[in-house]
Amino acid sequence: MQEQLADLKEKIGVAQDLSYAGAVLNWDQSTYMPNGGAEARGRQMATLSRLAHEHATSAEVGRLLDKLVPWAEQQDPESDDAALVLVTKRDYDQAVRVPSEFIAELYSHIAKTYTAWTQARPNNDFAAVAPLLEKTLDLSRRYAEFFGPSEHIADPLIDLADQGMTVAKIREIFGPLREQLVPLVKTITEQPAADDSCLLQHYPEAEQLAFGESLIREIGYDFERGRQDKTHHPFMTKFSIGDVRITTRFRDNDLSDGLFSTIHETGHAVYELGVNPAYENTPLASGASAGTHESQSRLWENVVGRSRAFWQYAYPKAQAAFPSQLGNVDLETFYRAINKVQRSLVRTDSDEVTYNLHVMIRFDLELALLEGKLAIRDLPEAWHERYRSDLGITAPDDRDGVLQDVHWYGGIIGGSFQGYTLGNILSAQIFDAAVKANPSIPTEISQGQFANLHNWLKANMYVYGRKYSVPTLIRKVTGQDLSIEPYIRYLRTKYGELYSL
Repeated sequence: MQEQLADLKEKIGVAQDLSYAGAVLNWDQSTYMPNGGAEARGRQMATLSRLAHEHATSAEVGRLLDKLVPWAEQQDPESDDAALVLVTKRDYDQAVRVPSEFIAELYSHIAKTYTAWTQARPNNDFAAVAPLLEKTLDLSRRYAEFFGPSEHIADPLIDLADQGMTVAKIREIFGPLREQLVPLVKTITEQPAADDSCLLQHYPEAEQLAFGESLIREIGYDFERGRQDKTHHPFMTKFSIGDVRITTRFRDNDLSDGLFSTIHETGHAVYELGVNPAYENTPLASGASAGTHESQSRLWENVVGRSRAFWQYAYPKAQAAFPSQLGNVDLETFYRAINKVQRSLVRTDSDEVTYNLHVMIRFDLELALLEGKLAIRDLPEAWHERYRSDLGITAPDDRDGVLQDVHWYGGIIGGSFQGYTLGNILSAQIFDAAVKANPSIPTEISQGQFANLHNWLKANMYVYGRKYSVPTLIRKVTGQDLSIEPYIRYLRTKYGELYSL
């Protein structure tokens, strides 16, 4: 079987190389590419995506899997080679349902739509991108239909991002979570708001960039295997285990936007950088799901990065970096400012307590679009109405309404957002497990020592990549199934202390 296994690795490696090459083009489009390159870039990305799909779904790969799967199913569950075969088989069975021509059409359209969005959002011009979004919705429905009948049209699209999840399962999680969050938000927002004026001063971009990079180096981001650049909507991208890049954005009148975006994307990056190097250029060499990925971005951004312990160490550095802005601001004021709870319009700017309500709004709107209950032309007003009903506020325009997130303009509609809330839930659950194994971690964080936490996460989670199914991985890391209880306990403890609940 070793000969067939080597042959399989070689063939799927070609598909991986082509996909990574497409990722390089996507990164360039999102960072440095001039607008005049959009048409050609769409063609190039379509070509690479089609070729990658054709290689991944070739008859040769299918024949090799037919021989290897029975062997893999008889191996020790801990076998890396067996896991590679079974994960490749799952990916193959999904991919072979989708014609290569469709993949090319989808990626060409996404490239065009993303470029249009980068211009439409600052111009508050939803009408300019609406026809493209109509086609995105059509392509998303067609994509789902390739996978055959399902309980809900969104189920196959959700499964692509979060394996095993369905609309019904997510609603079972979101329902009880919402029941806990709504009264918590109400109780907190009825109190006087925290003073965050210290964050809303002039912070020069160059100084923000330098300070953010100094922090993420200490957290463990390896600039020998990565770099940071600016973009419209921050993201992490990977070209190999040795090249994992992050992007961020800055506002010169708000320190928190760039700072926490930088830490957030670093969480994604250290996950990918921690994957077993032996998995390089195979389907095992990435995070297990959207939700597990978000668990790490939110763990580092919020559970660590917005903790009192972290700023006991980092705040003197912040004051040194921004003496005129923060020199006369005490730690407690700063800590309360970065954890201010308020009903806000923009998901990426929202606090930990309200954040998941933003996600739930988007999840419901996605379902309504896919079900045909909501038309694209009515999406802006539906967005505003949900914000009125759920958060009691309304955006003055579409720029901070339906145009604020890149996901529907840089991808498909369906499966785009549930991973954020799954990640929030898991972030607390995984951090609890790390502290249980290493009770000194909170004290170490307050002293600027992050290696113990980082190494525990790497050894117990990152190194496995996609080797295990998500439920198996969560049980392996935390000793239990996914649960909202650690997350609710985390929020109530932290914000109970902040707001004297």
